Amino acid sequence: MAPELVVVQGLRDTRGTLRRWNTQPARVLVPWFAGAAVVCAGLLVAVLVVAMLSTPDATPLLFPGLTERASLDAVGGILFRNGLVLALHAMACVAGFIASSSMPLEAERYRGWWRAVHDRAGTLAIAFVIGATTFSLCTQAYILGQSAATLAAQGHMSRPLLVVAILPHAVAELVGLFLPLAAWTIASRRGAWNELLAATFATLAFSIPLVVLAAFIEVYVSSHVILALR
Repeated sequence: MAPELVVVQGLRDTRGTLRRWNTQPARVLVPWFAGAAVVCAGLLVAVLVVAMLSTPDATPLLFPGLTERASLDAVGGILFRNGLVLALHAMACVAGFIASSSMPLEAERYRGWWRAVHDRAGTLAIAFVIGATTFSLCTQAYILGQSAATLAAQGHMSRPLLVVAILPHAVAELVGLFLPLAAWTIASRRGAWNELLAATFATLAFSIPLVVLAAFIEVYVSSHVILALR
């Protein structure tokens, strides 16, 4: 199939998927948010485990409203970091779409070893997505757990209590960040790879507001919750 026809087919699948989802949005959104919530809960448990096992860093940790002034600059810094994570997760959806939907169509244009390369590219791309997802989860669990241990020591409070205190922003942030991956997982289990580009657009429409809201809660609300529970 010609490259332009591959693109046209992909866009046609995406438009058709979005129209179908728009007729019954709850059937699509509920599993996505449930999946993201499960990942969020698992990651928070991992953060708590890492925090309990970690030695607090001697270097003071900056936290808006506690050790530095709450400001829009702090919100911007949080959004920049979380934006990179969200971009990685969104690209996982795009990579899954290209690897398992567009690449097989493109491979039909070739013969011999070059076709074999295109056929294997899908498997390699999916392996990359799984690897990137695993790396993201492990990295976040370690960094957040270490930070929680340090911040709890600075504030002279227990680590489990600190994790409870940050739940208002952590839940919104993690659900927003992992919504694309929840959609990726659900689509891959059904073999609906041609829906992943539509899933990227749809999940980002919800993820971006959630991540922005979480950043404002972290800067302007979480410090008050921490002080109230300390």
